[in-house]
Amino acid sequence: MDSILYILLSCAFFMLLVALISYRLTKGKLADANEYFLAGRGLSGVFIAGSLLLTNLSAEQLIGLNGQAFTNNMSGMAWEVTAGLAAIVMAIFLLPRFLGIGISTIPEFLSNRYDENVRRMTVLLFLLGYMCVTIPSMLYSGGVAVLQLFDVPNLLNLSYIHSLWLIIWLVGIIGAIYAIFGGLRAVAISDTINGIGLVIIGFLVPIIGFITLGNGNMLDGMKEIALTNPEKLNAIGSSEDNIPFFSIFTGILFANLFYWALNQYVIQRTLGAQNLKEGQKGVLFTGFLKLLVPIFMLLPGVIAFHLYGGQISDGDLSYPTLISNLLPVSLLGFFLAVLLGAVLSSFNSLLNSVATLFVLDIYKPMFAPDANDQKLIKISKLFGIFIALVSFVVAPFLMYAPDGLWNLIRKFTGFFNIPILVIVMMGLLSKKVPAIAAKVVIVFHVIAYYFMIWGSRQLFDVEIGISYIHVYGILLAIEVGFMLLMRKIKPLTESKVFQHNVYSTEKLVPWKHTIPVSILLVACIIETYLIFSSIGLAFEDGMVSNLFWPITVILVATTAILYLISLKVWHHKYKAYINKEYTLMKKGSRKQLLKEVKEQDA
Repeated sequence: MDSILYILLSCAFFMLLVALISYRLTKGKLADANEYFLAGRGLSGVFIAGSLLLTNLSAEQLIGLNGQAFTNNMSGMAWEVTAGLAAIVMAIFLLPRFLGIGISTIPEFLSNRYDENVRRMTVLLFLLGYMCVTIPSMLYSGGVAVLQLFDVPNLLNLSYIHSLWLIIWLVGIIGAIYAIFGGLRAVAISDTINGIGLVIIGFLVPIIGFITLGNGNMLDGMKEIALTNPEKLNAIGSSEDNIPFFSIFTGILFANLFYWALNQYVIQRTLGAQNLKEGQKGVLFTGFLKLLVPIFMLLPGVIAFHLYGGQISDGDLSYPTLISNLLPVSLLGFFLAVLLGAVLSSFNSLLNSVATLFVLDIYKPMFAPDANDQKLIKISKLFGIFIALVSFVVAPFLMYAPDGLWNLIRKFTGFFNIPILVIVMMGLLSKKVPAIAAKVVIVFHVIAYYFMIWGSRQLFDVEIGISYIHVYGILLAIEVGFMLLMRKIKPLTESKVFQHNVYSTEKLVPWKHTIPVSILLVACIIETYLIFSSIGLAFEDGMVSNLFWPITVILVATTAILYLISLKVWHHKYKAYINKEYTLMKKGSRKQLLKEVKEQDA
């Protein structure tokens, strides 16, 4: 009981510390809607990166990815590592345009590019996806993780179901307070602090695991997993693995592009960047942070395999078993606070974004176009409370999901990720695609995706036999082809013109290291896959193969050359761009300046 009391008190201490810091940094800053929904468009790159990382990482990944590594291999890291490629597209191509237009939500952009009906259809997709599965799943996965790690039913003498309801409501209420009463700035600050804790504990668990595996010697433990059953370290998945390697190119890249560039609850903090430079820094830094995820979300599963082997029948129990057996009591309270922080981050970010979508894309344009900021914030809080209560009730019933939580989330996301990706990208890349094409794509995708994943089996007892990840790529190709056809058959007669109406021109100056850092990030992604492959640590006859170091040297040399060339070229362009703009500004030729900026964008 003394240990339990210590764990709970230390957990409460760390959570209260985060809450206190968040409160102090947001006190008195909720006077207007811009501050509440977008943190006053004043977030720095550090807060953007920290919030993006913790919004993405949650309990279902901590449990699920380590479980996949325990049962199979490291192929599950495809979802995490390749996120850096989407971050590059976001930083270089999409973010300058979104900040230039000054949008608050993705549906707002679609309203400007197509029409209000496309906006409403997209909002409906977002809201249904978030409300029905995404938000409840975050709460449910967090509740299950806490139950598995700390055996709450026995501690409190409650049934499993009652314990699950208790944890879900407790975590949900705390998260709702951040999102509903603190706004996006409170969410971003708490996420960043919790993110620091997650990185610390994330590295600590595999370190302790290696020391235990090596009987007190960390290097011996690392040698053990490299030399014994090295196939567990292979991230190049075969067709029999959870994530076949080639599915990265047929579906995962597109899913990640949607998630990191167009998913409202993720990118809302980038839309709240204080300027383009800080936004690009935050997005690209997140790509580097995602390269660390395999260390604390997959390696512990491999360590658990070597420590416990056949003693664990369910892979999802590998990480909880590792934590309960290896972490000292003095750290369990800190770990519980970090775990709850990860759950809170995803939940409160979703709740804040749902309220933002409802107020800015439904309530204001349809019912109260002249509503003041106080009215918008009030409606947002009321709607947030409603969604939170619905989520608290729905979340426990996800225990009856037939295909498991991880697959349920990924499959259900397929209803809205690909169509939104298609219509946004085509809207940006082509000025002639009509609004009717976007509407047809949304309706077609929902029907076709349901039929290919569930309907063919339920209605006709026919199994298509295609992974849902490949379905992403198939439907994307069909929908892009259709929009190109509509551009040819029924093109827009008048191009849409987007106005730069929020950020000043000085704030839209790009970060001069964007291209060089992007090159470095791509190289790091390739090297990560090289390390976790049959050429690297998964080599069967030693630590690494004879090819590993020559390939690594070639990669490093090529990256260095490209980095230096891009740095030199970009520096000259950047300097000319700045000199030109400031010269125009001194002349006071605002009209000419905007013309130059538009030409630069084009």
